[in-house]
Amino acid sequence: MPLTFAAPSCDATPLYALTSEGVEDWIATQPDATQAWIAATDFKAALGSVALLPGTDGEISAAVVGLGSDKARARSRFALAASAKSLPEGSYTLASDLAGLDPETEALGWLLAGYAFDRYAKASGAKAQLVCPAGVDAQKVEAIAAGEALTRDLINTPASDMGPDELEAASCDLATRFEADFTVTKGEDLLEQNFPMIHAVGRASPRAPRLIDMRWGSSGPTLTLVGKGVCFDTGGLNLKPGASMGLMKKDMGGAATVLGLAHMIMALNLPLRLRVLIPAVENSVSGDAFRPGDILNSRKGLTVEINNTDAEGRLVLADALALASEENPDQIISMATLTGAARVAVGPDLSPFYTDDDAIASALSAAADAVADPVWRMPFWEPYEKMIEPGIADLDNAPKGGFAGSITAALFLRRFAQGQSYTHFDIYGWNPSAAPGRPKGGVGMGARAVLNALPKILNI
Repeated sequence: MPLTFAAPSCDATPLYALTSEGVEDWIATQPDATQAWIAATDFKAALGSVALLPGTDGEISAAVVGLGSDKARARSRFALAASAKSLPEGSYTLASDLAGLDPETEALGWLLAGYAFDRYAKASGAKAQLVCPAGVDAQKVEAIAAGEALTRDLINTPASDMGPDELEAASCDLATRFEADFTVTKGEDLLEQNFPMIHAVGRASPRAPRLIDMRWGSSGPTLTLVGKGVCFDTGGLNLKPGASMGLMKKDMGGAATVLGLAHMIMALNLPLRLRVLIPAVENSVSGDAFRPGDILNSRKGLTVEINNTDAEGRLVLADALALASEENPDQIISMATLTGAARVAVGPDLSPFYTDDDAIASALSAAADAVADPVWRMPFWEPYEKMIEPGIADLDNAPKGGFAGSITAALFLRRFAQGQSYTHFDIYGWNPSAAPGRPKGGVGMGARAVLNALPKILNI
């Protein structure tokens, strides 16, 4: 079902959202019959709890949902959405405040609770619809929800149905919808157009590698988004073990996230010029696969020694970043499911990001807190530059030793965006267990934080 708000109606069921700390005060203001009913149900306003109040006609007269305790809310996000799946189908209108919670964020969480990936089997999200709360921009929230749903759908689709061809088609559909310019450089044309590392990584697959290029907007500051589009990652000749390969359909999560973010930007008609670059490949094994020990040329002219073919994402991003930097945009942002080291460092919830600009870092952190899309700044640590310099080539794609894996990957990418205002996100793109507004599966990370920070980053 579409992630949209219910139309305002006098028939919408009143919805009271209460904290554990405030439930007793609310109960004290209610009629005796309501107090007796709440007491009988033992409702304590725990996070996600629901009490349905009966009317004199036997219908539901109101619903009461729990926002939980201060501690529970601090350990979660989208507190209002925690109860959405437990409510009967119908439309609901908030009849209380949200105890200091941000109405826009909570309304978005409710919409996202309606998401379900049902392409291959029956599935459904919450069927209870919310009337847009007073003061919340319904169009904005629905546009953000639609962008997030696009990201989730792309990541959740298995590689059998989401290879480079299908990722290109999804990007083209988005470009068509918003009348954006769209070009693709594919197969052997990548060599002719000087994208040698994108070609090298993808050439072993029967599904041709390509670089997707979308442009939108005619005025304003320039923003280029670069998303890693490795539609499946076997590890190449450095083959992953089976357990590590199981989630590799999500290795295009960076591409999915920048497409979701692009949808938000275009749907909201932000006053900027947007470019989206997606190197779309499949890292496969065949007689034509690139090898450990190979030295690859890059678009920027730097040579790269291959010490592990499973560190391929940074290779395809490097050529795309080199192209992005040639136009000197006001901001380049890359998003990629790049390293396991990032997950070891911050787990699956946080989006680590890298920037040399303290003002951008501050804007992103504040914006992330405001919209419940947590990020964490990591350092471009200069002393580690020597770890990515093997001597036999300009750069090493997989430094030995295992230390600082996310940092060295970010330093590698920065070499190809040198001199630009550049921010890199090393995201996970997957929610390992269900949470309010965030079912298990593909998920956007960092996109809403970036969207909220763009006015400060680009002065728009």
